[in-house]
Order: sequence, then structure tokens, then C-alpha cells
Amino acid sequence: MVLKTKEEDVPSDLTAEERQELENIRRRKQELLADIQRLKDEIAEVANEIENLGSTEERKNMQRNKQVAMGRKKFNMDPKKGIQFLIENDLLKNTCEDIAQFLYKGEGLNKTAIGDYLGERDEFNIQVLHAFVELHEFTDLNLVQALRQFLWSFRLPGEAQKIDRMMEAFAQRYCQCNHGVFQSTDTCYVLSFAIIMLNTSLHNPNVKDKPTVERFIAMNRGINDGGDLPEELLRNLYESIKNEPFKIPEDDGNDLTHTFFNPDREGWLLKLAHFRSPLRMCVPQKAGLPAVCNCVYMSVYAYNRKIVYSCVYTYVHMYSQACV
Repeated sequence: MVLKTKEEDVPSDLTAEERQELENIRRRKQELLADIQRLKDEIAEVANEIENLGSTEERKNMQRNKQVAMGRKKFNMDPKKGIQFLIENDLLKNTCEDIAQFLYKGEGLNKTAIGDYLGERDEFNIQVLHAFVELHEFTDLNLVQALRQFLWSFRLPGEAQKIDRMMEAFAQRYCQCNHGVFQSTDTCYVLSFAIIMLNTSLHNPNVKDKPTVERFIAMNRGINDGGDLPEELLRNLYESIKNEPFKIPEDDGNDLTHTFFNPDREGWLLKLAHFRSPLRMCVPQKAGLPAVCNCVYMSVYAYNRKIVYSCVYTYVHMYSQACV
């Protein structure tokens, strides 16, 4: 039997002490239920704040991504303006290391524009170039493998001075990663151009006279600070290019990557005269440095009192007669 009083559902046979205990339990129950409801309300409030915060962060990220995309477009049209835009909008730090990393990743960037920016002669651009080259790891790679990696990360610009700076930086980095392979960076520099031109000779259908490995070895005698490079090394480089040509990044634009890889005509000239000659406008003042005019790109080095002109001809219609 249950006694109906103010305290509902209190059994009538409970002692006063037991009733007091039951009341305490019920009161504690109500307190716990109130605490649970309060926690539910707090959780709902926090969840709402998180949702609003997520929406805010999402909007910020969307805005940032739009600005980054705009910066990339500006860079592809004008590299310097694109970099300036990214820096001004706190999307890129104004350090050569951060800019080099941005160019090295190359996401959404035109590789011709990357080459143009890296080739600039401003001191800061030169620092970016060296930081960019430092991001390449050439350790234990032969020269052809290193060139494949390097030339895939950008496209060669269309000015001789820019190409000089970039290839010199490459040669320095390669020698830094591979001590003892060459006597000097000049050797690496000259051989790199010889390999690029060998690629053209072997794989361009317009070149009918394909050089043999013996000719390639002969044309590179004496370039190692007056000494010869190991024949086995040159044979391996030759075979690597013969078996697999360089791959060119797919970009539209007017640059000398096509000059190297797709000339209209290619050949080797052996010249005994001094620099003062009808070709002087195309000849550098220092052996080992390349030069460019509108019709010919050449790398020059000396051996046995002779100047060997390793020439890759690129004919422009209005200069074709002069080149022939």
C-alpha cells in the first residue's frame, strides 16, 4: 500500500529515516537532470560557435585560394608583378627561399614565366635562382639525369645572358652534389651544353648527319681543365641521350628550349682563326661561354690551340640566307 501525500509515490511502510533518504535521492536526481540539461545547452552553444567558426575559416580559405589563383595568373603574364601581388597580400614571404620554393613547386605556374624570372640579372633574382637550384638534389646522378630533372622544372628563356646564369648555377650545384666528377664547374658547364646539342643531333629529324659516340668523345676532348674526361663517362652520357631524349615542359611561348631541341639545322665547326672574324658578333669574348644572335646559338671551348664551335643553328626566315 502506498500513501498519497505531498511526496508522491512514497511507500507508507517506510520509516522516517528511509523517507528522508528517498527525498534526498529524488532531489539529487533533479539536480543531475538540471546539470545534464545545462551541459546539453552548453554543448549546443559550442557546436554553434564551431559551425560559425568553420564557416568563417572556410570563407577565409576560399578568399585566400582566389587570391593565390589571381597571383599565379598575374605571374604567368608578368612574373615580377605576380610575385609582388602575392607578397603584398601576405601570400608569400619576401625572401629568396620562399619565392624559390613557390617556383619549385610550380603549381599553376607557366614554366616559361618561371624561366624568365629565374634568369633576371637583378641581385635578388640571382639569389632566388641559386635558392631554386639548391632545391634540386643531384647527388649520385649522372649529368644527363641531373639535366633532365633541372630542365623539366622550367623552360629556358630566350636571352643568352639568362641562360648563362641558369646553366652556371646548375653547374655549380651539380659539382657541389658530386665532388670529384669534374675538375671545375666550367667543365660541367661546357659538357652540359654539349649534351643538350647532342640531344638535338640525335633526335631532331631535320638533322641528317647523326653524330657517333666516337665523334661526341672527340668533340669533348680537353674540356676538363685541359685534360680529357673518362671515355666511359662520355659513352654513358651518349647512350643515355640516344636511348631517351630530353622531355620539354608543355608551355606555349617563345623560348630557346625549342632552339636547343628542335633546330632547323645542326653542325660542328672547327675554326683556327682568332675571335676577329665574320662570326665575331656570335662569338663570346671568353672561351667556355655561350653566345646568341638571331640565327645561331653556340658554346665555345678551346683545345690544342683550336677553338671548337659547337653550333646549334636555328633559322629565322629573314636570316636564313645569312646563316647559310
